[in-house]
Amino acid sequence: MKRLLLVTIALLPVLGALAQRPAIDSLQLIKDIRTLSADKFEGRETGTKGNRLAQFYIMDRFKQAGLQPFHGTYEYPFYFMQGDKKIMGTNLYGYIPGKTDNVIIVTAHYDHLGINRQANSADSIFNGADDNASGTAALLALIKYYQQHPPQHTLVFAALDGEEEGLQGAKAFVQRLPVPVERVHMNLNMDMVSRNGKQELYACGTYQYPELKKYVTQAADSSSIHLLTGHDRPEDGGNNWTNQSDHYEFHKKGIPFLYLGVEDHPDYHHGSDEFAHIDPSFYYRAVQTIRTLLGIVDTELTGNNKARSKVIY
Repeated sequence: MKRLLLVTIALLPVLGALAQRPAIDSLQLIKDIRTLSADKFEGRETGTKGNRLAQFYIMDRFKQAGLQPFHGTYEYPFYFMQGDKKIMGTNLYGYIPGKTDNVIIVTAHYDHLGINRQANSADSIFNGADDNASGTAALLALIKYYQQHPPQHTLVFAALDGEEEGLQGAKAFVQRLPVPVERVHMNLNMDMVSRNGKQELYACGTYQYPELKKYVTQAADSSSIHLLTGHDRPEDGGNNWTNQSDHYEFHKKGIPFLYLGVEDHPDYHHGSDEFAHIDPSFYYRAVQTIRTLLGIVDTELTGNNKARSKVIY
């Protein structure tokens, strides 16, 4: 309770500045990231009990927010091999109908690395607060927002599994899209959006899809954090994020993408990636910026100006 009070106090200046604009539910956002990164979920590794508990929580939040299921269910199992072991993952998704049947798919992976029993630390649970409870909680916040503010596009919201195992959930999702691929205008993917010392959030994908850059620029102009483009060129080498998260599977299918994320921090893929280390003020403003960007894309991106790839990897 003390931690939640401190988080609330930290957000007060931000909330005041944004009081005139429709906003993300900040208290629910913080509750969701704190819950999903709790020890109870044991690091949410694909195929484990902790991952299943996370699924139940996410589906309950889907229902609360009024997300509509395809075919009467949010759950879509898939299988992949890990060595000689067959693993079952589960993608979770539904939709909010828009004023058209054109589609934007919003994604975030909810799995993480689980428990490292060989870790040289008293804490062997890799909670994955930033990676990627942050993106999952942001996904839930956007669902609630767009349920209250109906979009132009039909918005498919997908919490994907198996990202840490090689984008397995995204591969399964793209292989069996819930809507015809020709109706899909874009993928917006969120992975690690809750902390950055320089107050920077990157939108990756404008090199491959230059037509999307103007939307990022518009969102950046009104953002209270630094929304930047980059990390998507071949010359970036290891800092090229094009194939580093679930958006890559959409890109391979020719579906335009924007990937929102922060640069790596010392807790990346360590047991110290915990709720206590997120920056609640930055996180709220990052999610609000993502909401603004999605709103611009939803309003302005049409079938006539759908972004086309400059280069396919």
